[in-house]
Amino acid sequence: MAGMRTARYEYEAEKKRKRRKAIFRRIMVGLILLALAAGLFFGIRAAYRKIHGWVDSVMNDPLLESTASAGNSTLTPATTVSRDPEIRYAAELEQAEKLALYYDYEGAITLLQDIPSYADEPYLKSVVQDYIYARNNLVKLDISQVYHLYTGSLIANPERAFSSRMGNQETNNRERITVNEFQGILQQLYDNGFVLLSFHQLAYSQEDGSFSLGSIYLPKGKKGLVLTLDDPNYPEDATANGLARKMILDAREQPLCELAESDGSLRVGAFDMVPIVENFIASHPDFSYQGARGVLALTGYEGIFGYHTASFYSDPTDPAYKAEYASINGEQEKLEAEALCRRLKELGWELACQTWGRINVEKADLGRIQADTEHWLKEVAPLTGGSDIMIFPPGSDIGNWRPYGEDNEKFVYYRSQGFRYFSSMDNYTIPWVQFNGEGGCLRMGRVGLSGYALAYRKDKLGVFFNSDGLMDPARPLPVPEN
Repeated sequence: MAGMRTARYEYEAEKKRKRRKAIFRRIMVGLILLALAAGLFFGIRAAYRKIHGWVDSVMNDPLLESTASAGNSTLTPATTVSRDPEIRYAAELEQAEKLALYYDYEGAITLLQDIPSYADEPYLKSVVQDYIYARNNLVKLDISQVYHLYTGSLIANPERAFSSRMGNQETNNRERITVNEFQGILQQLYDNGFVLLSFHQLAYSQEDGSFSLGSIYLPKGKKGLVLTLDDPNYPEDATANGLARKMILDAREQPLCELAESDGSLRVGAFDMVPIVENFIASHPDFSYQGARGVLALTGYEGIFGYHTASFYSDPTDPAYKAEYASINGEQEKLEAEALCRRLKELGWELACQTWGRINVEKADLGRIQADTEHWLKEVAPLTGGSDIMIFPPGSDIGNWRPYGEDNEKFVYYRSQGFRYFSSMDNYTIPWVQFNGEGGCLRMGRVGLSGYALAYRKDKLGVFFNSDGLMDPARPLPVPEN
């Protein structure tokens, strides 16, 4: 009996082994068949793509098109274009989209309609119809309701700017804002519907010499804004005050700033308004109306943008000349500054005069204003290509709230030197724009950005942004009031 049970056990065990082997073989066969099927599928797909690509290349070959034309072929241009217009016209569509984001719908429409095959391409026509719809829903902007903000060069190194050892802690704290604060302000301006405009978009001189208001169309709810940077000359004490020391162009011809570190080394980056705004517009192109940027109000008494272009740097007979200036190549500095100005204007920045010596034009007599302007026209205008914008230094103007007239000798002089756009310091009426077609000028009041304003003028700044939470943690509090 025991022998029979053992034999039975061995028989069942052998039967199970055979069953497992059979199952294993079926699994392996299945995997092999699956692999073969997958290989066949991908092989066929690869072959199809190669054949399809070859056919496309042949069908789109210019030689084939010219041969077909020569042989009176029945092929039409529509049969030789790619089946995917988004790919075939990718460059034109991208350029048109950029124009549309800048609110230049007319430019976008014209660009696409000028494509030779436009009439045979339904997709291009549908894109154009979208742009036409967007254009037709724009609202004409009231120029008198355009706002104006300004600031001085930004604090890029708060630790140095707010250090009591430097001696300018209170002045920097009261009069300047930091890079971080400005970036927060930009974001809120964008979120609140502001769009950058240029002076020359607000008003312009026509060929017959008349001065006319511009026609600006924006989506409903958008608001116009002029943004000004005061006196970016980056003086000799800029480093001690935590400011950038120079504006330069990188290898891609984009503006950046040099910042000197405590150990004497230099960092290059977005350390002032210009590169920060450029970066912001790159991410938010609809913050700019048809390419507008901001206004750079230049003096000249210490050069411009950190370049030693003032005459005393190269003139040993000048009372302000120092022995260390002997190593400065004045002509080379001017060439570099001129190249920077040219590139800034290409990008959409407007270059303005803020008097040569940052003088108080209200208190200065006409003789001093004339001498100061002659300095600017001689030393700065050749670098900028001239300017018709006058940004008065903070705290001064050449008139009251009434329009400038022929009885205002300072205005008459400035106009004779080609200036058409004028802007003074803070006004209590926000916004404040005064257009004088007969007198040939446009005036704007502007609101200042500073540590003092962030701390004590929250209501005034409230039309632009909410200053709560904007203060840089590095800023010492309370902000000095005087």
